[in-house]
Amino acid sequence: MGKRTPLYDAHVQAQGKMVDFAGWDMPLHYGSQLQEHHKVRQAAGVFDVSHMGIVDMHGKETAAFLRYLLANNIDKLTYGKALYTCLLNEQGKVLDDLIVYKINDDFFRIVVNAGTREKDLAWFQKQAQGKDVKITERTDLAMLAIQGPLVKDKLADLFSAELAARIQALKPFFALQNGEWMIARTGYTGEDGIEVMLPAKEVLAFWQKILANNIAPCGLGARDTLRLEAGMNLYGSDMDEEVTPLESGLTWTVAWEPADRNFIGRASLEKQQQTGVKQRLVGLVLEGPGVLRSHQKVIIDGLGEGTTTSGGFSPTLNKGIALARVPAKVGDQCLVEVRGKQMPALVVKPPFVRHGKKIY
Repeated sequence: MGKRTPLYDAHVQAQGKMVDFAGWDMPLHYGSQLQEHHKVRQAAGVFDVSHMGIVDMHGKETAAFLRYLLANNIDKLTYGKALYTCLLNEQGKVLDDLIVYKINDDFFRIVVNAGTREKDLAWFQKQAQGKDVKITERTDLAMLAIQGPLVKDKLADLFSAELAARIQALKPFFALQNGEWMIARTGYTGEDGIEVMLPAKEVLAFWQKILANNIAPCGLGARDTLRLEAGMNLYGSDMDEEVTPLESGLTWTVAWEPADRNFIGRASLEKQQQTGVKQRLVGLVLEGPGVLRSHQKVIIDGLGEGTTTSGGFSPTLNKGIALARVPAKVGDQCLVEVRGKQMPALVVKPPFVRHGKKIY
């Protein structure tokens, strides 16, 4: 038996097909992954993401510590703002990707991936030794992602009028506190929406209220096809401890300025930048029918080979799409080996879909 979120029984009750994900029993879908995908693109859906790790850091040296710990620069943050960043080792390889929120000068909240929770916590503790930084894993909190173009219209049904108005006013990648609740305009679907962190003991009542307002429960299956269409990396597939952000389409998350900010992995990344990156992450769109999967061979004429890192069928585009790590000098055409056949694909810059429309 895996670990369970506080909503496990509610998922079973809603006919969720439960599967193991990073040691957690999570819903894959509630009947139709495809319908759930379209629901989020066209209306509104809710995901239980309580398996993700929420880590609070307090203390006088927290800001200085995070400046050193993370590849992106927390100096960009004002109160309530969120930042997407990679956590690197000394070799510049990716330990995890995460979101950090600035609550105040001495208090930051970090959300890490489910599969890397223990590893990340151990790394945080090790790096924080001897520093005035208190690290607390918030296992008392649950987390829901409510995503889709109609979410804004539904806020008044889910929250008090005053709180709904405050959430309406949030800019993307900002969060607000409301007692023990934290509501952020973030997500992993490429749609507008919110993520809500709240006490675990209050999550069931809130979940039921969401479903009662015609917001569809959605599982990991739709979450994966939505994030793939949005060109968002999945840790453990599109990047891991074998690669750097520069090879993973994440150069934009590395803050080189100011030049005197030392962060873990900086020297290795600078060296890689100088010698030139041999491989990079791109998007692939299959030209004919078929589905792309991870670990398929990509053949680029005259340049060599690469591999798909995550792939699937895009319900919005009705085509096979993938992220792939390929030789850096790739053009706009390649072949992908699907079940022994070489199939032509377009090489594009992700994302594939934004706000429900094709954009490549």
